[in-house]
Amino acid sequence: MLNYTCFINNQFINSNSDNDLVVINPADEQIVAKIVNANSQDVNYALSAADEAQKKWKKLTSIERGQYLNLLADKIIERAAIIGRVLALESGKSLEDATNEAIYAAEVTRYHAGWARRIEGEIIPSDTPNENLMLFREPIGVAACLIPFNYPVYTLLRKIAPALITGNTVIVRPSNNTPCSALEIAKAVQESGIPDGVINILVMSHDVAAQVCTDSKVGIITLTGSVGAGRQILEYSKTNIAKSSLELGGKTPAIVEADADLEKAAQLIVMSKTTNCGQLCTAVERVYVHESIHDKFVALLKTQMEQKKFGNRALDPQLMGPQISKKARDNLHAMVERAASEGATIVSGGYIPQQAGFYYPPTLLTNCTQDMEVIQEELFGPVLPIVKYKSVDEALAMANDHQYGLASVLFTENYHTIMQFSNNIEAGELYINRTPADPYQGFHAGWKRSGLGGDDGKHGMLEFTQTRLVIMNY
Repeated sequence: MLNYTCFINNQFINSNSDNDLVVINPADEQIVAKIVNANSQDVNYALSAADEAQKKWKKLTSIERGQYLNLLADKIIERAAIIGRVLALESGKSLEDATNEAIYAAEVTRYHAGWARRIEGEIIPSDTPNENLMLFREPIGVAACLIPFNYPVYTLLRKIAPALITGNTVIVRPSNNTPCSALEIAKAVQESGIPDGVINILVMSHDVAAQVCTDSKVGIITLTGSVGAGRQILEYSKTNIAKSSLELGGKTPAIVEADADLEKAAQLIVMSKTTNCGQLCTAVERVYVHESIHDKFVALLKTQMEQKKFGNRALDPQLMGPQISKKARDNLHAMVERAASEGATIVSGGYIPQQAGFYYPPTLLTNCTQDMEVIQEELFGPVLPIVKYKSVDEALAMANDHQYGLASVLFTENYHTIMQFSNNIEAGELYINRTPADPYQGFHAGWKRSGLGGDDGKHGMLEFTQTRLVIMNY
């Protein structure tokens, strides 16, 4: 069994907290680790360390900060096998997928290190003679980074790398479901030589997390999580009017037109729905199929879904793994049962397996309608509801008739349809003839209840800056 303590000021501290977190492997329900939860005293120490470190960190040239990030990426690569092994245990991922996630996290770290010479201000023409307006980009201060369970290694670096390159320091709260991999990354931080206090990683309860988010030293709170969690962050941010950057729920619609490559579309949609057991913010969550191809496409989906087997990926990495917890699995099954009671047809799956681990089979639902819960609420699991439509206009209207607007998918060869969706879809991303993959040089940002601000690319990096306008008369 693994054991960890919180990482503060470049050290794993001996806390006097008597509150341990037990981490369970969702693939077999065995205990993976015990971790000492941070208490109020630990948080105060971390906040002070981050605040003091930021005063020095922001004074480094951006190229020096970039060099440190590249050193961190090197150490993550060196430790990728260890990080991957721990991540696989706590998440149910295969060892290969977990190790690749660590490698990908190093890549996004290097990407943001590359912004060192590209963080720019502006010179703005003034209406007053003999005057210049100069807009500077400055760090915000201490960033509180709240990390989800589904891709905890990648998301951790996705947030802290842009925060650090722009001159901020960070306090990270990993998910209580997958905290061990974050604390393994802390060892890479130690080895990289990044100065004390710049990166702090603490496992904590909701109450202690509230203490972090409402402290006056925190200038920005960034979260990937549910809408409910996002609302809570907005409540916390009121205390000090802290900036919030939130990636929240998703309900990706996939529209399948009659002229689409149906076999390719079915394969990609099922892969999207079963990767990481459907626990992906941009996974396809609802499929709108033109009525002329509905039956044929459902048959293709059924074949693909039934070919995907589930089980412990430590034994067979080709299997689909588990939901993160029993609660998540049970909530998902309850949604399927409610859909069936409302008239949906369970074509495949739709049961709780009688075995150890929090597994749920790939599940296909037809005869769904726009008003059903499985269409309106996030599933975050391998359940695929299908809705039939008559026209492109109807499909677009149903795709937009929603509280969420994170990603969207369109399968068609008609450029008129592509341009209609490109100009009218109410989502932060539109993928044409492919499923979402969040390219880190883009900008991953949601509309509506899917969030505020965003991650990735230039615009994700600028989330961690604030401006100062200097008006200089000469």
